[in-house]
Amino acid sequence: MELTNKNIIITGAGQGLGRTMAVELARKGANIALVDLNKEKLEESLQACEEAGSSARYYLTNVADESAVEAMVQQVANDFGQIDGLINNAGILRDGLLIKSRDGEMTKMSLSQWQSVIDVNLTGVFLCTREVAAQMVEKQNSGVIINISSISRAGNMGQTNYSAAKAGVAAMTVSWAKELARFNIRCAAIAPGFIATDMTAGMKPEALDRMTAGIPLKRMGTCEEIAHSAAYIFENDYYSGRIIELDGGLRL
Repeated sequence: MELTNKNIIITGAGQGLGRTMAVELARKGANIALVDLNKEKLEESLQACEEAGSSARYYLTNVADESAVEAMVQQVANDFGQIDGLINNAGILRDGLLIKSRDGEMTKMSLSQWQSVIDVNLTGVFLCTREVAAQMVEKQNSGVIINISSISRAGNMGQTNYSAAKAGVAAMTVSWAKELARFNIRCAAIAPGFIATDMTAGMKPEALDRMTAGIPLKRMGTCEEIAHSAAYIFENDYYSGRIIELDGGLRL
């Protein structure tokens, strides 16, 4: 796909990886629909995309809300004419052990911890993809859908909810690539490892050192490196149904 004048929705676009991908695609000439729940951060992302030379708009949307997603996708289609791409990037963390026993006291991962992550990180991907794919088919235009999975999809201690969601995202990617190819819609995913973001910047230095020590390249990845992979998927018309593992050689 040639990105010039293509219309791309990016969820979780208010900061970090989402904003970086938005700016990278804007530099390549794409028009960006920015989706998030934080208006202030969306306005900053909007300005960054416009400074990169793109036309952009933002949409305050909870991706776990079916009616909100339906309305957002329809509004994007109305505003931009058609939708050519989607990056399902929105996600949250509610880490914790399944059970924890200390000094005879038992604690458990709560249902709300589980459900909130599944709702955003898995159901949100389903809802956004369903609505965007339907728009593409109705308008009879080809398209590309990129899902952000994670190295944690293999299973990571303290991330029962997150790992389950990201494994589901990887599985849905393959299913959709097979189902949607008949409509000339490609679907692929990126599975980042440990990436330098605002969230990791707030970690204690000793924790960051332990984290990076296990990475063969001895550093965390950058948002720009993830954005480069997203652009590659859009631009390579034969890439579909596969997951780019971008983790510096680390395997959990």
